[in-house]
Amino acid sequence: MKYTVLIYESEADFSARTDAKRQDAYWGAYRAYTKALTEAGVMVGGAPLQPGHLATTIRQRDGKRHVQDGPYAEAKEQLGGYYVIEVPDLDKALEWAARCPAASSGAVEVRPNLPM
Repeated sequence: MKYTVLIYESEADFSARTDAKRQDAYWGAYRAYTKALTEAGVMVGGAPLQPGHLATTIRQRDGKRHVQDGPYAEAKEQLGGYYVIEVPDLDKALEWAARCPAASSGAVEVRPNLPM
């Protein structure tokens, strides 16, 4: 079954991505995690996302398009990226999610993909 592992990070986590003193450790942890997923044969895909302030939210209401700069809601943690993995069950997905670097400083949500 496929699961999406949603990575929520704080503003400090986002700044670590480009901070000269912290970016090697930040990206090194994600490279190691991605390598482990790949070597285990469970990684389907994924990507890091730009910070939430670069997001644009759109809604259609009464035939009109409403565009809002920034994320849908203000929160302490923002969606920072995702992985799609294929594992036998939720327990295995949770094991992989617990290994994600964001699990120790932010939050990691595991959601089963809806088969199409």
